[in-house]
Amino acid sequence: MKYLCLGYFNPEKMDASSKAEIETVLSECQPHLKELYKSGQVIMDVGVDLEVKCLKRMNGKVEVTEGPEGPFDKTNEMIGSVFIIEALDIKEAIRVASLHPTTQLDAGEQFNWRIEIRPIHYFEKRE
Repeated sequence: MKYLCLGYFNPEKMDASSKAEIETVLSECQPHLKELYKSGQVIMDVGVDLEVKCLKRMNGKVEVTEGPEGPFDKTNEMIGSVFIIEALDIKEAIRVASLHPTTQLDAGEQFNWRIEIRPIHYFEKRE
């Protein structure tokens, strides 16, 4: 089964840190990412930008808005990474996702990092 993992962080806490501190934390991520990839269960891993566009059909037309809407617009968390893993079950998915730097580094607490794991109902890889 495949699982979508969303990595969240608090941009205000990141912005309050110095550039040197952020660079140090990012360099500390690499060994943990290597371990995650070494599992052989990561299908895709991407970092995402803070810019958000939302599409919604309203009155027969597609409307484009800035930023998240709904319950997520009131939170101070943002999605910073997205990865898909393959695992036998949710327990294995949790074990693999826990290799991610989000859960391995002390900075995870400092910047309010967390991972959300969701089973994927279908997955189509397009060439």
